[in-house]
Amino acid sequence: MPDSQGALILGVMVLSRRALLALAQATGAATVAATPLLPAPSDAIPAPAPTTRRTTTTTTVTTTLRGTIPAGAPDFVYVPLEVPPGLRELRVSYRYEKPATPPGTPGNALDIGLFDQRGTALGGRGFRGWSGGARSEFFLRGDDATPGYLAGPLEPGRWYIALGPYTVAPQGLAYEITATFVTGEPAPPAAAAHPPERLPGRGRAWYRGDCHVHSVHSDGRSTPAEIIGLARAAGLDFINTSEHNTHSSHTAWADAAAAGLLVLTGEEITTRTGHVLAVGTDPGTFVDWRYRACDGRFGRFAHAIRQAGGLVVPAHPHATCIGCAWKFGFGEADAVEVWNGPWTPDDEVSLASWDATLRGSEGDRWLPALAHSDYHRAPDRLGGPQTVVLADDLSRTAILAGLRAGRVYAAESAAVSVDFSAVTARGAHAGTGQRLRTGGPDTEVLVRLSATGAEGCELRLVTDQGLALTAPAAAALTWRTTAARAAYVRAEVRHPPQFPPLPGALAAFTNPIWLTG
Repeated sequence: MPDSQGALILGVMVLSRRALLALAQATGAATVAATPLLPAPSDAIPAPAPTTRRTTTTTTVTTTLRGTIPAGAPDFVYVPLEVPPGLRELRVSYRYEKPATPPGTPGNALDIGLFDQRGTALGGRGFRGWSGGARSEFFLRGDDATPGYLAGPLEPGRWYIALGPYTVAPQGLAYEITATFVTGEPAPPAAAAHPPERLPGRGRAWYRGDCHVHSVHSDGRSTPAEIIGLARAAGLDFINTSEHNTHSSHTAWADAAAAGLLVLTGEEITTRTGHVLAVGTDPGTFVDWRYRACDGRFGRFAHAIRQAGGLVVPAHPHATCIGCAWKFGFGEADAVEVWNGPWTPDDEVSLASWDATLRGSEGDRWLPALAHSDYHRAPDRLGGPQTVVLADDLSRTAILAGLRAGRVYAAESAAVSVDFSAVTARGAHAGTGQRLRTGGPDTEVLVRLSATGAEGCELRLVTDQGLALTAPAAAALTWRTTAARAAYVRAEVRHPPQFPPLPGALAAFTNPIWLTG
């Protein structure tokens, strides 16, 4: 039956719940989970009875659940799982059929996660983990869990295996879930340690970071320790944890401080109508993802991100993968990821779309543009690209303040640096993300731009009227304008074009300098 979130809860069983519990008590098993009433594939064999293994200290009970999700099913299907008292460990594995489909028709892809006895209500009180399609099995204990899942008490009651049918073939999606209950003395909880919010830095300086990084806690392939090494090798001062729909990695960065890497805790909220980064939230903050733009619920969760001290940053807003393009609008955003990984046509569209929102009127709200690698695994390059932020020190507070203010430029690597400023004859000065008050609409402004590490590239100045000036990056560029002629000036550093007249890929770009007469 569908719940209030438009999800399907498979609550109708072959046996009544009372009969199942009576059977569990009679057999000494913790629980017996019946096959959901959804039709099984025609060639499927009946689910076996639970199997039990006993040792002197533990009892292991395994049960299998099968069902079929039809094409056109809700975004999430919840399979009930009765968890017995005295549980030491819960193990879950799953598999599903992948039948052939006609050309151009998506096949089956099924994500998985878990909610405990507190339920599946939107907001995630019962959330215990999500691995999407990255894993076929996981476990939970009091002291440990598979990355992506949360260690902690295994309280008895009705839990739910959350299935996310990302795409469903016309034949339907037949699945099989195996749950193993290990009863015994529960493991004591492990102490949680979060990364520090401040590290020794260089005072007020430019700090390099990557706020879109995935580890083994979602669909990445690198451990947190490996990511720490990659980040420092890439010249980064900070990263933001951004696992898909889980905050399990927040306690996994104990070694980062010793390596001189500031770790902000966050999440990539991966909805069916766009992805958004929670950047720099309080450690332990979970943000739910189970809604679409048409549901009108995003404002609640954007508010939750800000209440937890973080920034709301829509990711790759024009990406072409299923469910990746941003549909929620930008009214709740604090910044936007304009550049995601290696420069591609959808980044060019994101840059142009962002530029089209810039006006420059006094008091206008504008969104700073950021750049991140979206690192998952080789050949992805952590820190390629990266956000370079002017901050008062290397701390969560200062970094987030710099990002929020747009005192930011983006670079393809730590080898590229940009110097961009605007001054008047009377000594008024502004840099990227700042407003220059010239003293009059016709007061002359000198704009300076230079870049290092960008051999063979082209410097470009862009205003509210479009491209204003280009020059080789081998020398500094200067340009004179006024607030009457340009409401803002921003800079780009471009590689040579591959397909003229289209511009070449970015090596760097800045946020605007605003000009007010």
